[in-house]
Amino acid sequence: MHASSLIILAIASTLFTLPAVGQTAPGGMGPGTPGGGRGMGRPAECSKAADPAQCTARQAAHEQVRAACRDKTGSERQQCMHQQAQQIDCARARVPQQCEARKQAYAACRERSGPDFKRCVQERTPPVDCGQAADPARCQRHQKARELCRDQIGPEHRQCLREALAPPAP
Repeated sequence: MHASSLIILAIASTLFTLPAVGQTAPGGMGPGTPGGGRGMGRPAECSKAADPAQCTARQAAHEQVRAACRDKTGSERQQCMHQQAQQIDCARARVPQQCEARKQAYAACRERSGPDFKRCVQERTPPVDCGQAADPARCQRHQKARELCRDQIGPEHRQCLREALAPPAP
């Protein structure tokens, strides 16, 4: 009888904890959304970034956009996100021309969503001018990787970029 009561206790404790597994955590993060937003991935650790101040500013801007649209869903959320993107002050960006080009691409693609939106923005965003970059060689490597992986979206795109940017095997 002692073993059966342990089994019942184990089953009961499992059943009580099961509903918590599928619940959304504070801030809208649920299972499968490690960074908080759908498809956002993990937030970068800015202390390891090449430009920690710029990384922190970018994260703060993204959080501000998410907070402004947090209570909206579906097409209303999509519209809110596009409006917020258009309000970004490109004068404070590291490369203002690139920021303006991205805003124009977002505006041109605003009627689309999901992978179609991402593909549209990729197609309409001009290549970065590596002559203005802090590390032109690194910029050119990244530009070549983006060009190589431009036809892919989502996890396949990220994997393609990882492979293209990986150091060559000895």
